[in-house]
Amino acid sequence: MKIRNYQPSDCICLAELFYDTVHVVNAQDYTEEQLNVWASGNVDLEKWNQSFLDHHTLIAVENEMIVGFGDIDKTGYLDRLFVHKDHQRKGIASAICDELECAAGGAKITTEASVTAKPFFEKRGYQVVKEQQIERQGILLTNYVMELY
Repeated sequence: MKIRNYQPSDCICLAELFYDTVHVVNAQDYTEEQLNVWASGNVDLEKWNQSFLDHHTLIAVENEMIVGFGDIDKTGYLDRLFVHKDHQRKGIASAICDELECAAGGAKITTEASVTAKPFFEKRGYQVVKEQQIERQGILLTNYVMELY
C-alpha cells in the first residue's frame, strides 16, 4: 500500500468509496434511514474537492486502486477517515491516521467519530469529550466528539 497526497482527479472515486463504506460498514450501527441521510449519494463534488484541497488530505492506494482516504485541517480537526468496504482491518486507517496525526505537529486533534469508528479512535488514545446527536434532514445520528492530546 502507498499513501500519497490528494489530487482533484480523486474526488469522484472518494465520493463513491464514502457512499459504499457508510452503507456497508456502518450498517451495523445505524438504520437505513440514517445511512441514507448521512451518505445520500449526492455529494457536492465541487465543495468536497475544495475541502480536500484546503485540508491535508491523504489517499491510500493498493494495486492502482484507492482503498482509503483521510483529511485534517489546519486547526487539528480530523474531518474524514474512510476505508474501502472490501479493505477493512488491513491497517489502512491506522496508516493514514498515523500520517495525519504527524501532520498536526503535536497539536490537539479533534474528530467526530461514528459509533462504528469510536473503538478505532479509542485504541489510538482518543478520549470521548461528549456524545452528540447530529440532525440531517430531520433524522438524528449519534456520534462522538473525541480528542487526542
